[in-house]
Amino acid sequence: MNNHPIAGPQALNLNEEKVERLLARVRQEVDEGLLPAVQVAVAKDGRLALFETYGDATGESLFCLFSATKAITSSAIWILLQEDRLALDERVVDIIPAFGSNGKDVVTVEQLLTHTAGFPDAPFRSLDWLDPGRRYERFDQWRLAWEPGSRYVYHPTSTMWVLAEILERRGGLAFQQFIRDRICVPLGLTDLYVGLPADQNHRVVPCSHAGEPLTDADYEAMGVPRPPVTEVTEEAILSFNDPDIRAVGVPGGGGITNAAELALYYQALLSGGGNGAEIWLPGTLADARRVRTGEMVDPVFGKPVSRGLGIVIAGDETRNYRGFGHGNSPLAFGHNGAGGQLAWVDPASGISLAYLTSAHDRNEVRQGRRGVSIGNRAADLTD
Repeated sequence: MNNHPIAGPQALNLNEEKVERLLARVRQEVDEGLLPAVQVAVAKDGRLALFETYGDATGESLFCLFSATKAITSSAIWILLQEDRLALDERVVDIIPAFGSNGKDVVTVEQLLTHTAGFPDAPFRSLDWLDPGRRYERFDQWRLAWEPGSRYVYHPTSTMWVLAEILERRGGLAFQQFIRDRICVPLGLTDLYVGLPADQNHRVVPCSHAGEPLTDADYEAMGVPRPPVTEVTEEAILSFNDPDIRAVGVPGGGGITNAAELALYYQALLSGGGNGAEIWLPGTLADARRVRTGEMVDPVFGKPVSRGLGIVIAGDETRNYRGFGHGNSPLAFGHNGAGGQLAWVDPASGISLAYLTSAHDRNEVRQGRRGVSIGNRAADLTD
C-alpha cells in the first residue's frame, strides 16, 4: 500500500504523453511474458508524479533492491561524517582492529566507499553477521588482491559489511536500526527496510530468473565483453527469498522497499531531507556527490567509473555504461541494482526514478539496454 499521495504528472509540470511512453516501455517485458512483475515510480519537487505496478504484484508489494542498497547504507555513513564521528582518511584498522591483517591495515574509509579498497571478492556469508566472532574472523582472513587505492574494481558486498560494522561502532546502534531511526522514519519512508521484519515477508515479491544467458559467440558477435564472474550468482540472488537473510539486511544488497519510497528517498538525497526533517546538510551532499575516482576506469568497459561516496555520478557522455540514460545530465547520481533495478535522481531536472523488477534477466545485454531505454524516457519527461 502506498502511503504517499500522488500529485500526478501535470501538477509537477511533466509531459503526460512522455509519461505514457515511459510507462509503455516499463510494462513491455511484462506484456511479452519475460518479467513476472515490475514497479516504477517517478518523483519531483519532493512529491510522487506516478507509481505503477505491473504483472504479478500490487501497490502493496515490496521488492529486493540488491546493490541499490549501497546508496542507502552509504548515506548513513554520510551522517557519521557530518557529525564528525568518522573521517574519510581514517584507517579501518583503527576502528576495527580485526580488519588489519594481511596488509589491509592501510585501507581507509574512503576506499571502502569508492571500491578502491583492494578486496573485491572477499567471502562473507550473510548469516555470519549474526555471530560477531565469525564476523571478525572473516575480516581477519581477507587478503588484498591489489594495493588499496591503486585501481577500481567493483566490490559487490565486502566493503559494505565493513561499513556496516563501522556504523555500529561509531553510530552506537545496530546498522539496521541506525538506518531505520536516522533515515527511514524521519523521512516518513516506513516501507524502506534494510533488515526486514518477519511480519513483512508476505509482501515481498520472490526473486527469480528470466530468459536465457548469452553465449560466448553472442558476446563476440556484438563486440561486447562477457561480464566477469562474481559472487552475484543465481544462487546468491535466490538466497534473498530466505526470510533469515532478508532479516539480516545485507548492507550491500539486501534492502527491500517499493518504487515509490525509493524515488522519494532520492528526492531526499537531492534536498537534504523531507517530511519536515533535515538529514544531510548541503555541504555533506556536495561532498558525497563529488567524483573521487579520478581517471580510474571500469576494467570491463574501459570507461571512467565516476564514483562518489557510495554512489555513481552520471558524468560524461558514456554515462549509459554507468546505468543512466543518455538524456541525464552529468550531475545525475544514484546506484542501480542487479537484475535491472534502477535508482537515480537528476539535479538538473529534479526528477528521480525508481524501477524495480522481481526477475533477473539472464541476458545481460538486453537487461542493460532496457535500463538505458527506461532511463532515456525518464530523463526526458518535461516539455
